[in-house]
Amino acid sequence: MELILRPRPGGHITDVAAVDLGSNSFHMMVARVSPAGDLHVIDRLREPVRLAAGLDSGKHLTDEAAERALACLQRFGQRLRDLPPERVRVVGTNTLRRMKRSGPFIEAAEKALGHHIEIIAGREEARLVYGGVTHGMGRDHPRRLVVDIGGGSTEVIIGRGSKPRLMESVALGCVVHTQRFFGNGTISRARFRKARLAAHIELEFLQRRYRQAGWDMAIGASGTIRGVWRVMMSQGWCEDRLTRAGLDKVIELTLSRNHISEIDFEALREDRRPVFVGGLAVLAAIFDALEIDEMNTSDRALREGLVYDLLGRLSNRDMRGEAVSALATRYGVDARQSEDVARTAVKLLDQTAGAWQLDPKSSASLLRWAAQLHEIGLVIAHSGYHKHSEYMLRHGELPGFSQTEQALLAALVRLHRGKFSLGALAELPRDWRQPLQRLAVLLRLSVLLHRSRTPGLRPPVRAELVDKARTLKLQFTRKAWLDQHPLTRADLELEVDYLDNTDLRLKLEAEAP
Repeated sequence: MELILRPRPGGHITDVAAVDLGSNSFHMMVARVSPAGDLHVIDRLREPVRLAAGLDSGKHLTDEAAERALACLQRFGQRLRDLPPERVRVVGTNTLRRMKRSGPFIEAAEKALGHHIEIIAGREEARLVYGGVTHGMGRDHPRRLVVDIGGGSTEVIIGRGSKPRLMESVALGCVVHTQRFFGNGTISRARFRKARLAAHIELEFLQRRYRQAGWDMAIGASGTIRGVWRVMMSQGWCEDRLTRAGLDKVIELTLSRNHISEIDFEALREDRRPVFVGGLAVLAAIFDALEIDEMNTSDRALREGLVYDLLGRLSNRDMRGEAVSALATRYGVDARQSEDVARTAVKLLDQTAGAWQLDPKSSASLLRWAAQLHEIGLVIAHSGYHKHSEYMLRHGELPGFSQTEQALLAALVRLHRGKFSLGALAELPRDWRQPLQRLAVLLRLSVLLHRSRTPGLRPPVRAELVDKARTLKLQFTRKAWLDQHPLTRADLELEVDYLDNTDLRLKLEAEAP
């Protein structure tokens, strides 16, 4: 069993890979890191799977679309077969976020690919896109607007330098917009006007904030935007960047075709032609809503952002840790108490990870983050604060975390006190339920041992697993320590009862033999 929170490998990193399971295309990039830290792309694969087009009216994936996607992932999987899991990141975006009953497909996709798939939220996608586009750009034109029109969603980000400041993911994409307004393939001026207006309406909620924030440079990062730019360039309507005048001419050129099948622009890739008109309407609406006059283009996007983010994780610059610390500070968490809880929880993990087959590094990270955040619900109320903490983590924003990672952390925090609610595990993937249950037991014990909130307390406790790792035996190595801490004894005896509804048993020993 491997948790999504993976260990950092030791030694020099060589090849790393990122896979973007987009709503229009699946992309894979393999890059090599030199000893000096330079990144060189050594392989790319792209297939126009059009996953978004495979969702039926109930948002279930059709068998045909699933077969198409799995066949692609088997090909990707062959290329990634020899790369260790900690050097590969695979993310699903808008369509996988929207898909109903996605569990069986995700399991089959992971098997085909040979690697775990993370479903990321829209704003996390926006953060990664911005990082991929702006990495290494230097200090010129520091205020940057980045736009990425995907198959099912459009990410719009404003940042300063390498730091995104405004991030939104809007339900607009070249596949879904083409389906909605040009579903039978017919192109007309009235249809295009309606599609452009509908996209503008979707953007209204952000246009005032974004215009007020301003930017020095606008950058388009998607295949849709680059496709429009290539058509514009081939016609001699622009030089090195998209312009509003050139965009108007591309629109007129497209409207001269009566059907999608007649879009035969030489500069446009054949596989992009079926979704070009919908993406063009979205791009026109973005120019309208944000009053853009010209836009640069970039061939970097989400997958490059994934690679840079992965390299950060592998070199002790994990965005997730920064996000957890920021959230703890925001809600006034007692840092000294959370540090004490984390220290004891990790100590217990060190003594049990082998028998329970838990990865010590990734599990330790998860326990530390949970210890840092388990009391954030106190900002709402003490009564049931663990439930408040869970809700805040499940529905809040944690940059760097996938949706599943966030659910994992929220469930662990929910289980840190009170009755052991197996329902908190029910919505997690099956493979994660037992490891999370075991980590929750360690966190619960650590919280109980530090209930006195005595700064720097180091309980003289040792954990041992017996009875085929089904019984956790706690030994107190200092004579009479439990007798001197009657509240702790009472709490631990109650915990024995709380764990009755799990497959684990807790046994206490007053002192080591």
